[in-house]
Amino acid sequence: MRRAALRAGLEVLYFSGAHRALKPITGGVGVIFTLHHVRPPRRGAFQPNRLLEVEPGFLEGVVLRLKARGVELVSLDELHRRLTEQDFERRFAAMTLDDGYRDNLEYAWPIFKRYQVPFALFVATAFADQIGEMWWATLERVIAANSRIVLELDGHTRFYDCTGATEKTAAFREIYWQLRGVADEGEMRRVLSDLAARYGVDPLAPCRELCMTWPEIARMAEDPLVTVGAHTVNHFMLRKLPPAQARAEIERGADVIEASLGKRPRHFAFPVGDVTSAGPREFALAASLGFKTALSTRPGVLFPEHREHLTALPRVSLNGHFQALRFVEVFLSGAPFALSNGFRRIDAA
Repeated sequence: MRRAALRAGLEVLYFSGAHRALKPITGGVGVIFTLHHVRPPRRGAFQPNRLLEVEPGFLEGVVLRLKARGVELVSLDELHRRLTEQDFERRFAAMTLDDGYRDNLEYAWPIFKRYQVPFALFVATAFADQIGEMWWATLERVIAANSRIVLELDGHTRFYDCTGATEKTAAFREIYWQLRGVADEGEMRRVLSDLAARYGVDPLAPCRELCMTWPEIARMAEDPLVTVGAHTVNHFMLRKLPPAQARAEIERGADVIEASLGKRPRHFAFPVGDVTSAGPREFALAASLGFKTALSTRPGVLFPEHREHLTALPRVSLNGHFQALRFVEVFLSGAPFALSNGFRRIDAA
């Protein structure tokens, strides 16, 4: 229902022309787009993580649409320069890919090379080491393989019907948000590991199957179009960690990238990146560790005022549920974000 409401809102903004009317007020000076998977669609009705996937044809269409609209596609270094120097002669956009999925190499990179588009690849180093736990993918696999599951959480036993795609989707949504609501990241991961063990699902299998290895990342890093950024070690939601552990996750992730690729990353993306995962403490940590920019997933476009908030920059998700180029037009206008946040330009609290 929420997704349907969001789609309806985007459609109203587009077909009414309201996004064009609001753009001079809400459009800002640029935008950072974020993606995860870029790959052909998977088969099957149960696809609870589809929001993290876009098709290669859609990505190519986005690039062409941005170029046709005169939006200059820039690297994060260039984006940083424009914000700090207040150089807004041309509207700009940056493309970013989170986590380090192998399909980025297979499908996204060729598109960006074809059109000479700079982009950033944010690597969680445990994923590149092939030892990371992608708990959201593990949860999908547990539910996909069973018609009924039992979850132990907060001292309570919960039973879930997973007989069909509708039931599986409902179970995933409820369990996912229950896990996201666990205050301690370690406890949340323990609950998920116990669930995977109970149903014979290897929690490391998604990482081994889906993520690039260091040699594959190094191959991409040789391309001048590619900026490799830090994304922590274990993809923890940093706001749920003690301060010292949160700092270590950020710093050690950068250390491992430097040791593996020979160049220290200057840009950082907060895992998950919403208000429950990154806030003022995390923004300050990224700044104290010397990153030029740090990117959240708080939705929004860039304004000149972001010069004072370079480690709390918003991004616009290219969401797998909204793969229509008309929605990209609406996102560029900044209208949906302004309407949802009361026309605030900065969201860094």
